[in-house]
Amino acid sequence: MREQEIADRLEIGDLLAKYAYSIDTGDWARLDLVFTADAVIDYTAAGGIRGTRDEARRWLAEVLPNWPGRQHLIGATTVRFEGDEAVVTASFTDTLAPSRDMVAADAAGLIRGGGWYHHRMIRTPYGWRSRELVEEQSWRTMQ
Repeated sequence: MREQEIADRLEIGDLLAKYAYSIDTGDWARLDLVFTADAVIDYTAAGGIRGTRDEARRWLAEVLPNWPGRQHLIGATTVRFEGDEAVVTASFTDTLAPSRDMVAADAAGLIRGGGWYHHRMIRTPYGWRSRELVEEQSWRTMQ
């Protein structure tokens, strides 16, 4: 691998971590550092919306506070570069809990799941940004 590709892969990994941190902490403004202004975000596989970055931000801010205990883990990532664009697939697991306090493993409202995030990313003057995210649900359990 050339140095530029290594640097790009590291930056893309950091971008995926920023996304997970934004979702888990409710720092919705941070999504501006992850997505382009015209990005399309598709959460329909998980029962969510498909919309622009701003529409997705509003939806997340409305829905996710119902699960204040949130954690997304990003796993195996593949990156295919196409010039200044990249096709990125990253596995994820997530837990959504009805409280940040300790809850029983069978607590009502506890959701666990996993799947893949499919991004189309583009190199911008500010670094890599996602211009499309499609969530692919692989499994989900709910109490």
